[in-house]
Amino acid sequence: MVLLSLSSEESSKLLKEGKLTVSVFGLGKMGLPLALVFAERGAKVIGVDANTNVVESLNKGVNTIPFEPGVEDMLKNSLNAGRFVATTNGVWATSQSDLIVILVPVYASRAGIDLSNMKSAMESIGKGLRRGSIIVTETTLPPGTTESFIPILERLSNLRAGKDFGIAHAPERTMSGRVVKDITESYPKILGAINRETLEPLIGIYRTINTKGVIPLSSIKAAEAVKVFEGVYRDVNIALANELALISEELGLNVNEIIDSANSQPYSHIHRPGAGVGGHCIPVYPWFLIHSFPELAKIIRLSREINELMPIHMVELILRALNAAGRSLKGSRVIVLGLSYRGGVKEHLNSPSIPLIEQLLSWDANVEVFDPYYSNAEIEKMGLKPFNGSFDGADALVVMTDHSEFKKLDLEGIRKHMRTPVIVDGRYIFLGREELTDFIYIAPGIPLGKPKKGA
Repeated sequence: MVLLSLSSEESSKLLKEGKLTVSVFGLGKMGLPLALVFAERGAKVIGVDANTNVVESLNKGVNTIPFEPGVEDMLKNSLNAGRFVATTNGVWATSQSDLIVILVPVYASRAGIDLSNMKSAMESIGKGLRRGSIIVTETTLPPGTTESFIPILERLSNLRAGKDFGIAHAPERTMSGRVVKDITESYPKILGAINRETLEPLIGIYRTINTKGVIPLSSIKAAEAVKVFEGVYRDVNIALANELALISEELGLNVNEIIDSANSQPYSHIHRPGAGVGGHCIPVYPWFLIHSFPELAKIIRLSREINELMPIHMVELILRALNAAGRSLKGSRVIVLGLSYRGGVKEHLNSPSIPLIEQLLSWDANVEVFDPYYSNAEIEKMGLKPFNGSFDGADALVVMTDHSEFKKLDLEGIRKHMRTPVIVDGRYIFLGREELTDFIYIAPGIPLGKPKKGA
């Protein structure tokens, strides 16, 4: 079946009638939900992943991302209906497919940008590509990346982009813990294609799976820039908030009081400061522009440096609080609450907790880690010491993740067991609690608080 050049109405009808075959490259936390959404909407889906264990598990009905709502049932339904199969053979999958979607990971850091997974996927696709198919990159990419792979695709397939096959970019706009919802109803789909013949059928397909519709852009590069700019905007604004928190500390002010008041003005949208930025999006995308435009991305680079500094600043706050209690960091028992980069998810990629823990260990602190989403065995596998379950003799609680479970902790009860009543709250989850009068409490941009007399 030739998907290229169909109208949006024709492509939507094919999807609903089960006449469309879709390959999804990358069956991780974003790719698997997308593959299953396509299957739920009627497509025959071939999921492609380089990890044999992932492929075998999925074909047996074992959900490989158990913390993602909706995926368990969708996987079961799609397998029972015969609309989903997983494979490691990307060439074969491409040869069977009308639409090929790529959601493999791309890594970027201070060291550079790693497109090796994307290159590998494109090579497999080029070897199996058939006339009339359309390729869509959904992985967030540096602007210009998708089109840079056209020569490889044309050479391996002996087909011409825009004439014999389509190529486009439609960046995923999802968040861990709500991926299915984000794919289907949270935001409009951003879409840029090589030509109108590619754009039209994709509009029909994405409108069918996303109730918020599609925003067509003028080019592939423009669509790539949308997601990158979104992430950079957030990173820069978080860095501004963090810098204001540091200034507030010098002034002896409560940064949250000031931000809340400033944001009562409709043109002020100051973000919330904190212990740092993590995950696979916000700390990664700025490097796309920093490496591509080193002379231009000055604010972007500085913002990344500020946000990377915050876990180290948390150690400074711990030192400040322990010193106020008459203790040194060396030999102190420090309990780190949270390994995930944000609350409600099991994901520690680029988590600020990691550099914080490394710094604490370099100071010879006795560090224990507690995260309700991770087992003790998983924490030990990372070379870390899990929380032993007792607050007896603890010298500091350090909040790095805003898990809802932490917000329910009995501070009064915990205080009775601690040797030193110190809380360093990187996410402000305890701010405003009456029990804090019994603690030395400190947070980014919050003045040091002392325990009441007799505590």
